[in-house]
Amino acid sequence: CGLVKNLSLMSCISVGSLSAPVIEFLEEWGLESLEENAHSQTPCTKVFVNGVWMGVHRDPANLVKTLKKLRRKDDISAEVSIVRDIRERELRLYTDSGRVCRPLFIVENQQLLLTKKHIE
Repeated sequence: CGLVKNLSLMSCISVGSLSAPVIEFLEEWGLESLEENAHSQTPCTKVFVNGVWMGVHRDPANLVKTLKKLRRKDDISAEVSIVRDIRERELRLYTDSGRVCRPLFIVENQQLLLTKKHIE
């Protein structure tokens, strides 16, 4: 019972946002189409947006780091989910509605980055 109450108090349901800004960013940041990379021997990470395979990327660590910075600066929606599966070499981004979201407290240099603006 306590878990159910805590989940309902601490989580929210995503309302969804447009995937176009995320896709545009990916294209600007080196997303390669499947046709371009068909014969490449270098290992690449598959990039999915809302379950659709958009292409591949050669530097997923830097891409994830940049996406998280943009999300924290509110350049892309705070509801965008970023999932990197290193073993499967996949990066999955979700902008759709109906996902359960929970708060994530970010700490840098032993300081919580939460401000009153975030709470309101």
